[in-house]
Amino acid sequence: MFVRTVDYHTAGEPFRIVVDGAPVIPGDTVAERRAIALGAGGSATAPRPSALDDVRQLLSREPRGHAGMYGGFPVPPDDDEAHLGVLFWHKDGYSTACGHGTIALGAWAVDSGLVPAPADGVARVRIDVPSGRVTALVHRAGGRTTGVTFRNVPTRISALKLLVATSRGTVEVAVAHSGACYASVPAAALGLSVEPARLPELTAVGREIRELLAETAPEAVAHPSDPRLSGVYGVILYDELPSERGVLSQRNVTVFADGQIDRSPCGSGTSARLAVLAAEGRLAPGEELRHESVIGTVFTGRLLPGGDPFDGGVVTEVTGTAHRTGEHGFVLEPDDELGAGFPL
Repeated sequence: MFVRTVDYHTAGEPFRIVVDGAPVIPGDTVAERRAIALGAGGSATAPRPSALDDVRQLLSREPRGHAGMYGGFPVPPDDDEAHLGVLFWHKDGYSTACGHGTIALGAWAVDSGLVPAPADGVARVRIDVPSGRVTALVHRAGGRTTGVTFRNVPTRISALKLLVATSRGTVEVAVAHSGACYASVPAAALGLSVEPARLPELTAVGREIRELLAETAPEAVAHPSDPRLSGVYGVILYDELPSERGVLSQRNVTVFADGQIDRSPCGSGTSARLAVLAAEGRLAPGEELRHESVIGTVFTGRLLPGGDPFDGGVVTEVTGTAHRTGEHGFVLEPDDELGAGFPL
């Protein structure tokens, strides 16, 4: 097996783009391709197409990857109004949305020449993802990509102060659907703070909250129109920070999938936080959120005018940077006893 990738990081979170070596994924839409990748009927527990999953495992397991690896399979878009589609993947499977990945894909589409871009100005890259169509606004100056703004699908809140009894006490949880379903909890309410030294505790309680919501609040984590987007994907644990020049500032860590940690401030998760802050009356359209990650990198988020976070949702934009880290040709020799690798 030979697989070629181009790797980026967005604010510290990896994104591995598979440009050669992945099997053709059947389906008429990106959402249908994800359902097929998950297994017959789109069940997360059904057997997955082995050839595709072999590539995912090869790239996300050691010794070629690691437990925090993230990436995407570029696929045809749903129609000719978009430039490309993508199936997002991580060590546990295939996600419905990925903001940091969209930022990386926008940079890659322009850097590779897939989408023409001016030397100075903005190029629009329209991308079909399993949760809908998103846009990467790629900012250019002097022939270089200087940043990317991710415009997400509308974000809708299904619960604002949902009481959840955790092992660290009962907390109020906000639940928002922003391409994927995110639960937000202030870290201080759990006796924690968002810092690298507390990551084991943050990870454990994030997994606990995700499981509790699935058991006790299925209606809150159900998507209002598409059951394929239901279920908590990430738990956002956040700290309030002093405002900077009047800009609301928070630090967060997002625990997603089966205990993965987002090194970036989480793109789709930032959309969820923007909608929650709007519902709380803390953020108005046009105002910014400075959203910091557990490693200190920053996304800037804003609400666009119009919409209702409880009815139909609000449109958000998240701006960050993506940088290429390498181009790789991964090989699996037929006599390699580890095969596609191992999780650790």
